[in-house]
Amino acid sequence: MTDAAIPRFTGDASPYAGGDPYADHRTADFPFTHLVDLADRRLGAGVIAANDEFFAERENLLKPGPAVFDPEHFGHKGKIMDGWETRRRRGVGAAEPHPTADDHDWALVRLGAPGVIRGIVLDTAHFRGNYPQAVSVEAVALPGSPSPEDLLAPDVKWTTLVPRTAVGGHAANGFAVDAEQRFTHLRINQHPDGGIARLRVHGEVAPDPAWLGALGTFDLAALENGGLVEDASDRFYSPATNTIQPGRSRKMDDGWETRRRRDKGNDWISYRLAAQSGIRAVEIDTAYLKGNSAGWASLSVRDAGNAGDGDWAEVLPRTRLQPDTNHRFVLDGAVRATHVRIDIFPDGGISRLRLFGSLTDEGAAALAARHRELGG
Repeated sequence: MTDAAIPRFTGDASPYAGGDPYADHRTADFPFTHLVDLADRRLGAGVIAANDEFFAERENLLKPGPAVFDPEHFGHKGKIMDGWETRRRRGVGAAEPHPTADDHDWALVRLGAPGVIRGIVLDTAHFRGNYPQAVSVEAVALPGSPSPEDLLAPDVKWTTLVPRTAVGGHAANGFAVDAEQRFTHLRINQHPDGGIARLRVHGEVAPDPAWLGALGTFDLAALENGGLVEDASDRFYSPATNTIQPGRSRKMDDGWETRRRRDKGNDWISYRLAAQSGIRAVEIDTAYLKGNSAGWASLSVRDAGNAGDGDWAEVLPRTRLQPDTNHRFVLDGAVRATHVRIDIFPDGGISRLRLFGSLTDEGAAALAARHRELGG
């Protein structure tokens, strides 16, 4: 179900007239884009099938960053676009040359992390006269690693997240989603044909309790395990969510960096863990942050569980950080927490925060109950 208050764009964009191709790109500040992109390739997402990708490959949908436009880039099949583009559909014959109302193209997307979807962006950047007339989005939750054939089986029940809706060319088409369910895969439909540059699927990770239970000790803050950035003092150069992405940072903007402070305060990020947990070890990584890493850091926790008092308590006192270095700390004992806050002094950045430990019995029970509520 979509929110009527979300800005809508329809109709063609003007032909490209030179200069900055994004100068006339239509977009808006959608209320859900601060949430994690469940279709992020770094989390393991993929476009696993499409019925047609004649002009441009389906994999382009999930590329990081905005789509790139090169007006001189042509190949043997025509204009090469940085997106997913299908051929023009035709009718059954000369007497009926147009596609039917039901004709459409589709792509199957595996989410990198199963979760609850709060909003979807289908961006038709640079598709000015060759975008789909309308789009629709369906979702399903299947266990394991289903094949395209498994997903397209007649007994699979798909849930409509975005009904067939007219969209605009060269525009970020956003849709709020109201479906309190856990999904693993999407089916993106474009009616009847055309091109979409990028897909973003914003929501909240809903991990599998059985998997986390089997792991025992794992990173309690990681996005893929259900960790979440709740707030941050500064997001000037890069999002705080980068600090709980998979793997080590590979470049400076793959971490969290704040603007330079000119007061006597400090910057911070607060996190919600996958569930109530016992933290045993901490990693604070400043990879690729060399002249701009945080000078010092401290770590505090609070327990908002049934038996917790909810007050913040410092578990790692203010500690000197080195540039471009992974710092490891073993805590004296398992520290029970549902939320964690890292304070950096005075400013700068970190690339990753890892909190290793295990779910408490209460946390495991709460996570399992939530999983059942979401249809898991």
